[in-house]
Amino acid sequence: MFVAIGWVVVIASVIGSFVGVGGHLPALVQPFEFLCIFGAAVGAFVVSNPVSTLRKTLKSLPACFKGPGYSKEKYLELIALLYELLQKARKDGMMALEADVNAPEESAIFQKYSHVLEDHHLLDFIVDYLRMMSTGNVNVLEVQDLMDEELATHHAESSVAAQAIQKMADGLPAFGIVAAVMGVVHTMGSVGAPPAVLGEMIAGALVGTFLGILLSYGFIGPVADLLGARGRAEAKPFQCVKAVLLASLSGYAPAIAVEFGRKVLFTADRPSFQELEDAVRATKSPKAA
Repeated sequence: MFVAIGWVVVIASVIGSFVGVGGHLPALVQPFEFLCIFGAAVGAFVVSNPVSTLRKTLKSLPACFKGPGYSKEKYLELIALLYELLQKARKDGMMALEADVNAPEESAIFQKYSHVLEDHHLLDFIVDYLRMMSTGNVNVLEVQDLMDEELATHHAESSVAAQAIQKMADGLPAFGIVAAVMGVVHTMGSVGAPPAVLGEMIAGALVGTFLGILLSYGFIGPVADLLGARGRAEAKPFQCVKAVLLASLSGYAPAIAVEFGRKVLFTADRPSFQELEDAVRATKSPKAA
């Protein structure tokens, strides 16, 4: 929603200022200039990226028009899930989690947190490391290094679309210049025409430069920045799980381990100590059970 609002503000500001100083709006209507710029940019985008990147980019674009993936409430539920799992392991041993990690869809604990079950990447991250911890023969530092490598891979994959779109945005001003030069060439071929006609043709050529810069910095570039920000935000649940599990491996009690996970969250989404304590306490109540 905010993407559409931002685009409307960009168009209204640019077009409104042009009309406000007495500009003639029809002079900006140059469909063939737009075709030259945007069509060439899309063609270069297809050439410069493998098929897998093209698919990821097309799949990622609709996410720009959706709300944030994780809220404070979802983080509280994620931490509560980790607390329940670690508390069960502390009371009954890590082997007690075998049924939960082997079939999380059938686990009574996981079923209470549907948004985790729906996020297959996060679910796999949790159960894989719980399964590894259940062997009882893991080194904390080695597990941390492995988590860092996996998170680095996840970040590289999630940033592919943002980087591809940013490259496209970087090329749009250059394609705008190409369109402008082509317009000037066309104008020079009609040098014998009346001044009014030449002026209109030169104005049309200059619109190419205008469109290239506007599309780059007003539309495509901000989308790339938004996808990059969403990718960083999507990594936070994984970092939260990492902090909690490593704290548990280091010997901290579940109530302390989940505090490690709370601390790595962004301030805007981080629950307070009391909110986390209330969420943990709720997992112990008969109603929650």
